[in-house]
Formats: sequence, C-alpha cells, structure tokens
Amino acid sequence: MQEGAEDLKEIITNDVWGSVKEFLNWGIHLGEGEKSIHLTIGLLLLLTFSIIITKVVLKWVRHLITRKMEREDKLKFTSIFKFIHYVIYVIVLLVTLSAAGINITLIITASAALFVGLGLALQEFFSDILGGIFIIIDKSLQVGDIVEVDEKVGKVFEIKLRTTRAITRDDKVIVIPNHKFISDIVFNYTQNHRTTRENVSVGVAYGSDVDLVAQLLEESASEQKQVLKNPKPFVLFNDFGDSALIFSVHFFINDSFSDPRIKSDIRFRIHRKFKESGVVIPFPQRDVHIIQDTTPKDS
Repeated sequence: MQEGAEDLKEIITNDVWGSVKEFLNWGIHLGEGEKSIHLTIGLLLLLTFSIIITKVVLKWVRHLITRKMEREDKLKFTSIFKFIHYVIYVIVLLVTLSAAGINITLIITASAALFVGLGLALQEFFSDILGGIFIIIDKSLQVGDIVEVDEKVGKVFEIKLRTTRAITRDDKVIVIPNHKFISDIVFNYTQNHRTTRENVSVGVAYGSDVDLVAQLLEESASEQKQVLKNPKPFVLFNDFGDSALIFSVHFFINDSFSDPRIKSDIRFRIHRKFKESGVVIPFPQRDVHIIQDTTPKDS
C-alpha cells in the first residue's frame, strides 16, 4: 500500500515538473541554424531575476561606498552610479544569455557597427561625463567657486555629471560642459582660498607729485570697506606712458565676484581725491608741426 502511494506521488511529481519545464521552454525562435535564438519564458524569468539581483547588489555597494560621505558628495556619486548602472546591466544581460546557451556573438557582431557609430556621435558627451567624474573625485571644483571660462566669469552653483552651472555677474546662467575643465585653460579664482588680489590702474600728467599720487591711491583703496586691511593695499609705479605716468593700486578682497563694483567705487574715489588735490589725469595728446616750404618757386 505504501509503495503504491510513493509511486503515485512520483508520477504526480514528474507530471508537474514536466508541465513546468514545458511551460518554461515555451517561446519563439528567431533566426535559423546555429545563429538562431530561442526566446523562452524561462529565459525571460532568468533575465528578470538577474536584473533584480544586480540591482540589489549595486544598491548595497553604493551604500557601502557612500555611507561616510557628505550629503553633497553623495549626490554627485549618485549621478556617476546611474551612468555605471547601464554599463553593468548590459554586461549582466550578455553574461546571462551566454550562460543560458545563447550564442551572444551574433548580438555583439550585429551591435558593433551601431556601437562604433554611437561612440563617435557621443564622443563629446562621454568627454563631459569623464570630466564630471574627475571633478567629483579630485574636488578640483566646488560649489561657490568663482571661475573664468571663455572670458566669462561666473560663480558655480551646481555641478552635475555632464555640465556645471554658474551664474555670471549680470545674473545670467552659463552652462559649462565638464570637458572644458580637463581640456581647456580655466581660471579658478578661489581654488586655494577666498582671498584674491585685484588692482586699479590710472595715469597722471607728467610733472605730478608722484609721492602724493601714491598716497591718494593707497587712501582710495584703504577707505573701501570691502578691501582687506591685512594685507595692506600697495601702489606700483608701472611705467612712463606716452602721455602719462602709469600707476596701479593693488588690494585684497574676499569677494572676487563683486570685483567690478568694488573697482568702480575705488575709481570714483580716486577721481574725487585727484580733483581735490589738483592731480591731473591727462588724455592722449599729439603735437602737430606744420612745415612750410620756403623754397622760392620759379616764375
């Protein structure tokens, strides 16, 4: 009696397993011969399971890497990880298909030309991605930095994986492709510290009291509230110009972004002090000598 029950159980198990295998093997064939691809329900379930496992593993790895990072760095790394996700998913899909007995050579061969064309078309895109990765890893650029790109000055307020956004001095947003930070010359005014040295140049008439000029220039810079008291402003006698003696006053500030307004205020003050002290700011002058021909003409 017991043996009969076991035989019946084995028959039922075999029937169920046979039905499951038949269900999993149900699908469609693409192609012919050795190059054919058999898409089955079992293969689709295997691919789905592989993607789910990969997603869980990637999420765990991301948490492991970013758990001690600051919030801003976490957001940057998340952008990088999104890009890496796609590459890993493609690799997992190809490995899974190969493990399931499908010849992936056909897929790779058919996609090679597409990948080459896509790579050439997206060459600059990938350069931007690579630049963004370098920026995030070596911290060569931070939010709040003041940069000059293509003769435009802006304060960085957002760094993404492909582009960096900065606001200019006239309140316009400039979008900078990240590849410029690794291929072009970019001035970062605040890379090492917030303090920068600026200057204002002016010319005075020949014969002016140069000691008085230096004193007035230094006072004009020192009285500006945004100018640092230490290091102190200083004056340089730059050159003997064609129409003027060229001086420049150098000073230090903590806000390079407001540089044009600070320089403008100092120029207003210089002009006022020069006018009160009788110091003349000359304009270019040229002497024209008219030479008359005194040679007697033949009658």
